[in-house]
Amino acid sequence: MVSRGTSTGEVNSQPTRAGVRTLVLGGVRSGKSGHGESLLRAHTEVRYLATGPTTSTDAEWVARVAAHRQRRDERYTTLETIDIGGALRSDPHTPTLIDDLGTWLAAELDALGGWGPEPVDLAELRATLCAAIASFTGDLVIISPEAGLSLVPPTPAGRRFQDELGTLNEAVAAACDRVVLVVAGRVVELPANAEAAAPTPVTPVVSSPPSPLAPRPAPGRPERTKPETPAEPGANPTTAPQKSSSVDPTDAEVFETVATPDLGIARAARERHLTLTKPAGSLGRMEDIGVWLASCQGVCPPRPVSAPTVAVFAGDHGVARSGVSAFPPEVTAQMVANIAGGGAAVNVLARRSGATVHVFDMSVDADTAPDVSRFKVRRSSGDLTTTDALSLAEARTALAAGRAIADELVDSGADLLIGGEMGIGNTTPATVLIGTLSRREPVEIVGRGTGIDDAGWIRKTAAIRDGMRRARRHVHDPLSLLASVAGADLTALAGFLAQAAVRRTPVILDGMVVTAAAMVAAELAPGASRWWLAGHRSVEPAHTIALHHLDLEPVLDLSMRLGEGSGALAALPLVASAVDILSTMATFDEAGVSDRDASPTVTDSPSATAPGEPSPTAVAVTR
Repeated sequence: MVSRGTSTGEVNSQPTRAGVRTLVLGGVRSGKSGHGESLLRAHTEVRYLATGPTTSTDAEWVARVAAHRQRRDERYTTLETIDIGGALRSDPHTPTLIDDLGTWLAAELDALGGWGPEPVDLAELRATLCAAIASFTGDLVIISPEAGLSLVPPTPAGRRFQDELGTLNEAVAAACDRVVLVVAGRVVELPANAEAAAPTPVTPVVSSPPSPLAPRPAPGRPERTKPETPAEPGANPTTAPQKSSSVDPTDAEVFETVATPDLGIARAARERHLTLTKPAGSLGRMEDIGVWLASCQGVCPPRPVSAPTVAVFAGDHGVARSGVSAFPPEVTAQMVANIAGGGAAVNVLARRSGATVHVFDMSVDADTAPDVSRFKVRRSSGDLTTTDALSLAEARTALAAGRAIADELVDSGADLLIGGEMGIGNTTPATVLIGTLSRREPVEIVGRGTGIDDAGWIRKTAAIRDGMRRARRHVHDPLSLLASVAGADLTALAGFLAQAAVRRTPVILDGMVVTAAAMVAAELAPGASRWWLAGHRSVEPAHTIALHHLDLEPVLDLSMRLGEGSGALAALPLVASAVDILSTMATFDEAGVSDRDASPTVTDSPSATAPGEPSPTAVAVTR
């Protein structure tokens, strides 16, 4: 470790010591965050745990978040989470800044329903957090509002928050090595305990900046790898195009701003529909689909879909061992081999539509072919009823894998993507995600999945109830939510769908499992849903709720419930036809057909059409 007060090039010959844990207290706009950042300025790598929401209707809050982001340089790795205890435990060495405990406490109270008249006990949460702080071995700076600097709030909820924050600050202070107070940009070093306060005067730091904490050597970080050229799309079947891959999970949950599909092109496409040899709106949703795809491509008329590509994300789930599915978990690996060999329904439908299929083993509880498992995160995910499905590090790796897969396929020429899934029991975590994000009760959303009987439905409902109970506290933190209950396959799917939107590539969503991942992707990358089309509505009740949540109207409703991407592939020919209509159908002028607004040649003829009525030719077109 680099000794305190030395340059980064001087190696301390003394035995390695623990880092310094500092609690920085202050009021609103006191400068506490800036001071906390200055304490870590000598480090070459700093992890930033941001506890506040990144999206909000509060313009002032959004501006403050943006200002904080601009102030942080390239040394910072940002993780936006409320599971700060888990983040500290997962990496207890990297210099870390937590900003701040006030928003963390508010999120926890929100998740636990702590604003009502009945008090909630946060003692266990405080103890867990303080234990993680006490065991942290690197330099750690924690920012928190000082409750005693404000007036007593006039509302019960405000007073509860102030009381809980004061208790939390006291507990965290006991776990830290230093506590400082920032007032109007001035820094006061507080004594170690209350008894020492009276005889010991304190000196504010006014003109000179505080001494930074000594930097620790930055651990090795894998570089982002540039993907090799994948196999040509269009051949069926095929597996993943590369032999081996590594991904950099750094900031995997932080997505670039998603652009809006071209609204000007959408207008042009609607206007073109009015010139085609048909009554306006007579092709219904097919016209809307063509307009959507034209706006995604940014050109009117749209180009034909030439390289539709399916990515099937496979994984096992610990909850499947409790009898929530009609099939045993071993079927997942068998079906992955079937998809890779071209024998599954997804392959049959893809061949009919001219799509390419790739299958990716994210967490199958078996060894699979190297081409299939090159992004594999782990074998099976944890049982969501009793433990986290993934660690935060694994969730971030799965997100990064999904993003890398989307990038690979788009870079190889894919012009439309379909996300599919394969995993026995995966409707259980999917239903937990949908129920948690839509605030529904388990009995409203539990379906039959692969065809379970009544006893299986009861077991599944109980599992989803337990999973939702664990997931609710993470509802405002997409990464923690995925780690808690989703599993590597659904997490990778979320990253895939969000990154496709970032890359301005249209996506046809499949059934309930894919749409559940899409709900989280929409939280990670706001605006991503504008790049998605719902291929179908499955018979799973949770799917309708998820589609409503995303404000998506399905193309088909065929009582399907297979998954794999089958419903999206069933809709693909209609999407292709919608493009053909806009791009190859004749206009009224080209065909020499009069439209309904055409003026008659002889205006004074007794047989002339009355104003506002369709011409005989237009009526003939209608027939």
